[in-house]
Amino acid sequence: MSGVWRGGLLRLQRAALVFSPGRPVACRRWLSMNRYSTEERGRPNTAEYRLYFKTEDGKFISPFHDIPLYPRTDEDQDVPAKKPKSYLSKNIFNMVVEVPRWTNAKMEIATKEPLNPIKQDIKKGKLRYVSNIFPHKGYIWNYGALPQTWEDPNHKDKDMKCCGDNDPIDVCEIGSKVCSRGEVIQVKPLGVLALIDEGEMDWKIIAINIEDPEADKFNDIDDVKKYKPGYLEATVEWLKTYKVPDGKPENQFGFNGQLKDQAFAIEIIKETHEFWQNMVRKKTDCGDIVW
Repeated sequence: MSGVWRGGLLRLQRAALVFSPGRPVACRRWLSMNRYSTEERGRPNTAEYRLYFKTEDGKFISPFHDIPLYPRTDEDQDVPAKKPKSYLSKNIFNMVVEVPRWTNAKMEIATKEPLNPIKQDIKKGKLRYVSNIFPHKGYIWNYGALPQTWEDPNHKDKDMKCCGDNDPIDVCEIGSKVCSRGEVIQVKPLGVLALIDEGEMDWKIIAINIEDPEADKFNDIDDVKKYKPGYLEATVEWLKTYKVPDGKPENQFGFNGQLKDQAFAIEIIKETHEFWQNMVRKKTDCGDIVW
């Protein structure tokens, strides 16, 4: 499969017409700044497996540092440089899919390797797989990260009193499509859960793919409760217990396990983007992270 275009290939999307009562209305469509492909090295389910990212012209890039947090719209292409870009005022972000829904291999962006490929996590010399948490199979959402974000281990959250986990911020994407590993999609955040993982702050953004057929219904965390009843409760339970089969205690949550709304989630995303900016500008210690 090396060098093939995967399902994560981003398509440039032009303005489409959607019909409302009376007449068609032009609808803004989102696009990424580049088209991306992925290239596999090694065999899946081995310690050597890596999934690298490339631009349209074949240049290798980092999904952590080179894919932008904010996607652009087709309308932004002709906006003068001194005028505000529309994508900065919209609640839409790029997401890198690390783990497709219903799979078990714990895949992650390798933040400490050159080019930051996706690899399978290893603990105590063994490849990591999440157990099936009854009645679910594997991860119950498409799981991944927002590029150009970083949970700073030097920063103690004022509410949680915990420091960041030294990774990009995580996303649980709840749409109907099962995405592919390495796919870059545009998502709309709906809320956020404050997970405390072994004493570290590990925010989980709840989001939906904007290409989902029902995406327009979802604009805040209460919409998930309305249109996908039980999904948030299952999410909390899964994140609380998924390490228990490995002999570890249940994870803890801030805010008594209550999910915060979209506005709160957006602020967390912006904050972790600022942490990332400080890291690449060498204003804070990032340890072994490379790009």
